[in-house]
Amino acid sequence: MADPILAVECLMKSFGGLRATNDLSIAVERGECHAIIGPNGAGKTTFISQLQGMLRPDAGAIRLDGQDITREPAHVRARLGIARSFQITSLVPDFSVLDHAALAVQARSGHSFRFWRPARGDAALTGPARDALATVGLSPRATTLARDLSHGEARQLELAIAIAQKPKLLLLDEPMAGMGRKDGAAMTRLLAELKKDYSIILVEHDMQAVFSLADRISVLVAGHVIKTGAPDEIRNDPDVRAAYLGH
Repeated sequence: MADPILAVECLMKSFGGLRATNDLSIAVERGECHAIIGPNGAGKTTFISQLQGMLRPDAGAIRLDGQDITREPAHVRARLGIARSFQITSLVPDFSVLDHAALAVQARSGHSFRFWRPARGDAALTGPARDALATVGLSPRATTLARDLSHGEARQLELAIAIAQKPKLLLLDEPMAGMGRKDGAAMTRLLAELKKDYSIILVEHDMQAVFSLADRISVLVAGHVIKTGAPDEIRNDPDVRAAYLGH
């Protein structure tokens, strides 16, 4: 088997007396959708933030594509191939859909933001940006301002922003948060297409989506992985059911 795209070893993170990440180890294989589930307060978002570089672990190691990135800041990790969508949507209301995607391309290439106005006409930025919008189904909304998007469309745009960075690994933190049944089903279909081309870590409370999308699932309780396995293994494990899934 090839080396994993992501290897996490014995990760530790505390906030005062609270140990939010407790000897956490996990490996994400290339091309898989690896879901992280667990009860509220299990440390899922803290874990994702350490992978992205927003939080620095107290101990342990994080390797992306074989490279130790444990002490690298977030902007370096982004250029090395980690892209994240957030639980709470954060867009610039007066920027268009295309502007957001083009900014992501610009950030990935390391260009300065001081010359944003002429950059809007730069095909080297807008071309890849339009490709990202097409991937998530937002091409018809390219000129729409972010403030005029529906909640579901805003979630799609966040995915386009991540994809525009040409990531090796997508970190998706509750991409279906706040969605109704129809939008949630559409997002599930979109993620099913994306997993054909990207390695994904998925944090999500919608268990129907998790079990339909994930190749493997890790269950996090009190900052520690208690079980990793295929969806059927997780669904039928008595310890997992007792800790999280219920009866």
